[in-house]
Formats: sequence, structure tokens, C-alpha cells
Amino acid sequence: MRSLRTIALAAGLLAGLGSGLAPAPARAAGEAPAPPNVRFSFDGIFGHFDYGAIQRGFAVYKQVCANCHAMHLLSYRNLRDIGLTEQQVASIAGSYQVQDGPNDEGQMFERPARPADRFKSPFANERAARAANNGAYPPDLSVISKAREGGADYLHALLTGYEDPPAGMTMMAGMNYNRYFPGHQIAMAAPLTSDGQVEYADGTKATVDQMSKDVSAFLQWAAEPEMEQRKAMGVKIVLFLTILGGLAYAVKRKVWADVH
Repeated sequence: MRSLRTIALAAGLLAGLGSGLAPAPARAAGEAPAPPNVRFSFDGIFGHFDYGAIQRGFAVYKQVCANCHAMHLLSYRNLRDIGLTEQQVASIAGSYQVQDGPNDEGQMFERPARPADRFKSPFANERAARAANNGAYPPDLSVISKAREGGADYLHALLTGYEDPPAGMTMMAGMNYNRYFPGHQIAMAAPLTSDGQVEYADGTKATVDQMSKDVSAFLQWAAEPEMEQRKAMGVKIVLFLTILGGLAYAVKRKVWADVH
């Protein structure tokens, strides 16, 4: 279901992401250096998700990123897939108020969210989001890892790439310098600014670098939750074709053994 949901909205999201996080003029992507290779657990053919890191990443999203960025393709019940219990999911969902209705009187009303509800957006609509962010529209993060070249490596680099602008560079009003953002000027201020900004339940030290890695892992899982099954199936298919090829070659040698 989530794969179909991702496909259905990916095209529209990619179009919206074309302007990046800022209303700045288009810049050549080549101006930004390639993001460093973080070596996430899910890299490579045999890669797998680190669900402890993904749970920490959700905590970073919930406490920091969710103030501006929506994730319309996720429902609260999807959090069970990263190892949260039914009670934890119900508690997280119930901490939000969502609009429902109409009721018997034809009126819309507010109620606590349920696990089946989609993640609540921080803004009522795009205009409200732009008004709260100096005209910049914070993109939906549901498939951001797939929508950006470099994926999780790029997201980690972006979150840790805020610096003072080099001497002689003129920054546009309201913009922030980021060495990994195309054009280096981004409307989003650094979201992760200090160690310990998020308290991890498992006791992991929440450095800026660690929080950046964890939320990037969470966003990778959100964009491609079926990755482990896909890779496992790919390995099985390769093994099957290898064995089938060997058998076919053995049969060919047997059949044509007496032909010179």
C-alpha cells in the first residue's frame, strides 16, 4: 500500500521540490560538493535498516523537523514497523488533535488522532506554511530521501553543512549559508544547532552529527520501507539464475558431448 502511495504522489512532490527549501534563483547542482559517504547500515546489496537509529530519527523528526515539515504519506500506525508498540503508537497519535466530521449537526470537530490517521501537518495549507517561513515552502519529507540526489548522504550533509559564508560572498536577505546546498543559500535555518537538542530514550549521546545521521536514516526508511524485502528478493533471484545457468550449461555439455 505504501509503495503505491509513494508512486502516486512522488511526481507532484518532485515538482514541488524543484525550488528547494528557498525562493532563491535556480542554481547549478554542480556548484555544491558531493556529500560525504556516511556508510549507513542500509547501503549496499546486503544493507539493512538499523531500527534503533530509525526510532531515534523519528524522535528528531517529531521534536524538530515536524515543526515545519509534513509527512503526508505516513500514518501513525506505520510506526509499528520500526519497532514501536501498539501502546506507544496510540500515545503518539493521541497527542495530536485532528479535524473530523461532519457530525450529526453537520459541523466539523477536533478529536485526538488515531493510529490510522496520517501524520498531522504543521500548517493548514501551503499559504500558511509560506507565511510562517518568509515565503519559503518547507517540502513534505515523506519521500525526500528518494527525491534528492545522494539520498540519505545528502540529507546528512545538508543538516551538518551550515557554516559562516566565505569572505566576499553576499548573502540574500533571510538566507543561510550551507556548503552542500546548490547555490549555497538556503532559507531554512540550521535545525540542529547543539548537542543534546533531542533526548534519546536509549541513552545514545545526541550530538548534532548523530541526530543528523538518525533522522536521515528515518527519512530513508519512510521513503522506502520495503527496501529489505526488495534486496532479499534480489539476492534470491540472482542465486536462482546462477544455479539455473549452471544447470543449463551442464545439460548443454551432456547433450553435445558426442558432437565434434
